[in-house]
Amino acid sequence: MENKYIVREKEILNFWQNNKIFEKSLEQTMDPETSSGQVFSFYDGPPFATGLPHYGHLVAGLMKDVVPRYQTMKGKYVTRRWGWDCHGLPVENLIEQEMGLKDRQDIERIGIKKFNEAAKNSVLRYATDWRKTVERMGRWVDMDNDYKTMDIWYMESIWWAFKTLWEKGLIFQGYKSMHICPRCETTLSNFEVTQNYQDIRDLSVIAKFELIDEPVTFILAWTTTPWTLPGNVALALGEKTKYVLVESAGENYILAADNVEKIFTDRDYKTIREIKAKDLEGLKYEPLFDYFKDVNLENKENIYTIQLADFVTIEDGTGVVHIAPGFGEDDMNLGQEKHLPMIKHVDPSGRFTSEVKDFAGELVKPKGDTQAMDKKIVANLEARGLVFKSEEFTHSYPLCWRCDTPLLNYATTSWFVKVTAIKKDLIRNNEKINWVPEHLKEGRFGKWLEEAKDWAISRSRYWGTPLPVWQSEDGKQICVGSVKELEELSGQKVEDLHKHIVDEIVIKKNGKEFHRIPEVLDCWFESGSMPYAQQHYPFANKDIFTKNFPAEFIAEGIDQTRGWFYTLLVLSTALFGQSPYRNVIANGIVLAEDGNKMSKRLKNYPEPDEIMEQYGADALRYYLLTSPVMEGENLNFSESGVKEAMQKVVMLLDNVLSFYKLYAVDKISQKFETDNILDCWILAKLNLLIKEVTEALDTYCLVKATRPVQEFINELSTWYVRRSRNRFKSNDKNAIATLGYVLLELSKVIAPFTPFIADYVYQEITETQKHENTKLGRESVHLDKWPEVREKLIDKKVLSEMDLARQIVERGLAARAQAGIKVRQPLSSYTTSLAKELSEEIIQIIKDELNVKKLNFGPDNLDTELSGDLKTEGLVREVIRQINQLRKENRLTINDKVIVYYEGLNEVFSRFGGEIKKATLAAEIAAGKVEGMKEVEGGKVGIKKV
Repeated sequence: MENKYIVREKEILNFWQNNKIFEKSLEQTMDPETSSGQVFSFYDGPPFATGLPHYGHLVAGLMKDVVPRYQTMKGKYVTRRWGWDCHGLPVENLIEQEMGLKDRQDIERIGIKKFNEAAKNSVLRYATDWRKTVERMGRWVDMDNDYKTMDIWYMESIWWAFKTLWEKGLIFQGYKSMHICPRCETTLSNFEVTQNYQDIRDLSVIAKFELIDEPVTFILAWTTTPWTLPGNVALALGEKTKYVLVESAGENYILAADNVEKIFTDRDYKTIREIKAKDLEGLKYEPLFDYFKDVNLENKENIYTIQLADFVTIEDGTGVVHIAPGFGEDDMNLGQEKHLPMIKHVDPSGRFTSEVKDFAGELVKPKGDTQAMDKKIVANLEARGLVFKSEEFTHSYPLCWRCDTPLLNYATTSWFVKVTAIKKDLIRNNEKINWVPEHLKEGRFGKWLEEAKDWAISRSRYWGTPLPVWQSEDGKQICVGSVKELEELSGQKVEDLHKHIVDEIVIKKNGKEFHRIPEVLDCWFESGSMPYAQQHYPFANKDIFTKNFPAEFIAEGIDQTRGWFYTLLVLSTALFGQSPYRNVIANGIVLAEDGNKMSKRLKNYPEPDEIMEQYGADALRYYLLTSPVMEGENLNFSESGVKEAMQKVVMLLDNVLSFYKLYAVDKISQKFETDNILDCWILAKLNLLIKEVTEALDTYCLVKATRPVQEFINELSTWYVRRSRNRFKSNDKNAIATLGYVLLELSKVIAPFTPFIADYVYQEITETQKHENTKLGRESVHLDKWPEVREKLIDKKVLSEMDLARQIVERGLAARAQAGIKVRQPLSSYTTSLAKELSEEIIQIIKDELNVKKLNFGPDNLDTELSGDLKTEGLVREVIRQINQLRKENRLTINDKVIVYYEGLNEVFSRFGGEIKKATLAAEIAAGKVEGMKEVEGGKVGIKKV
């Protein structure tokens, strides 16, 4: 059976939906004349709906809910538009699996149209599940007026952005060494590469390259990619590095002098002489593989030569680098500088070309066994005596973030955004951004900007926004920036911009035919375009875009420093010259409780929906909001942490509310004035809480804003309410009014964090209290205003005295515990050294808490001598406690009257019967027996409901 807190949350959720509370919160902050109020703009990055939401989504979604809720209560108009990422390889990979397609050839065999239609039909398959989880979490966001990156109007805005960059000279087509995914057969941008480095075991080899003019003399070169050796065209030495010729076992070897001892650690050797790198430059050597000896290559005269390079180091290996210009940025750059031929012995699918006759068609870096081909290469070389040494090693290697295939560094063509041309602007714009956590500005994000490279934005794939470039046979190009422009150029009606549609559109101009180039855009270009594309800018909604740009606030995971945060900044800086956001929160990663990555296969974590079904959304929200994950740190998810949040926040606050409702009456004025020190203290604490939470939320520090809430609820319950029980029982209107006011204001403070319990408390308070014959509050706490700090109520003297009182009580209780005397037993006195004097009210509170007759000032001392009267008083308290425990066990309320029965204890009841009767809400006291009596010292007590 569901517990009452879960049932209540679902009832409140239904209340919000049935009464359109979210919509009303927007309406009441909107200016009817301008259709917008004081705008607080927020951008929501689009997720993929091809999978179910996980904790990473919930954490980011929570940040995106708290800040807009708070700003709405501050009177700001905050639109919250949901978006869906629809294009890209994550979707393509899913369709390939479902359709049993292994590679690009299979896609093209069935037809791009069929493939893209399947992708289109799949992208929102879990949209309903997403809505259910997002709503259950309590997040308010407009999922009906969503944007999709595959909508023609969204894609048209992307074309506009591309053409604008084109016209600014920030788009170019280049030949660069880039990482490619051989399974997907497309390039990855530099920030995509960084997303999935993993430690893998690989094979390194020190190969022997024999000099042509000096037989039995070998240059030793070390490589961690033996599969690139068939593509070797040169060896590189460091110009300032000292090299030596050593002799070992009848063969001569050349390597860096500083590396000899390490390389020959298990061999006898003799150093013959030092050699200058300059003296080796230009020498030729025998290739390890002769597959390309008879192939026509440009610059073939320089093949298999020794060259000098500034990137060669002696930190690892032999101080000699094998050069394969087709596979590595340094290699390619050196190849261009020295006019070396380029051998591309591996195709984009990651397989050896036909020229590599011994291994033709085989994968060079197979997924699941990255050493397989390297072992074959080394075995081939060993059989021919060309291996000096080989060994396994562990290193961090990039895998495709979509399919976990090992990436290859591959020289290829791509379309780029010239990020290097605007790097200074990016850094300058970053200075204006408020980052939470702050260290990201100059750290992870700032350093990434400093090292920013040109962004490869083209993908040789199918399901994406096509690059809007048409090209003629002679290389002339036309960049198209809108649907209208394409229609005018082609004379055709255009209703879809996807590849299988626009590839059929031919542009005829100046006697030439222009056909679209085959690539599609990186899906990061699409999500980075969302500030304007979601509004179909500049084709529509220019005023809406202007009012909402830049965003006041965005939030995502810390990994997006090299993803969405980055692409947003690059495109906005390039297009508009400014940052697209002013404040950003980056959350950390949620891991399983054991610190490992959350795995559905291993089932090492509880699903979010299960957690909410057991502990509620408020508890999950509060647990996450107060955790390090909100400060960019990792969190080992703990179910017990959620349970604790439920107990110490939701349940404890509910208990306080229940206590208040026992005594609440109609028509209690909220304009009360009280001089009771407990009332003054809790009002001061309340306003300090409002002040602290407001300041933290204004600076987007969600942890600092949320953590004080639990402490306040605890103090409200365990100090204020407990110390004020007698006042409530005696119908002290100031006590009742104070607690009602505090709960009402507290419900507003916690509304952004724990919206369900906040609304429940608010509605219960406003239902029981009336103000001047009108309803005290609004329909929902989320339609009310954020509470103002009442500085005059922050009485520092009261706060200081109460803090001191609690310290004295803590020390006194410790003394009781050490003496083994229960608090129910009155004592004559306690002496404290923590104060020299205190107000009478504070002294009385301390005396009540410590259950002593007198508080003295001086060296700490607890008078433990018990007189007969003190023992009797202690027994009276025990009797009262047991009777009230019986009331509790029988689920009686303050309105239920009972008859108290006793056996023995005649003297106690004759002397203190009136006190016992009042303290237990008894209608009558009588000697006698009744079922279920409890034993106390000297007798028994029991109750019977009247």
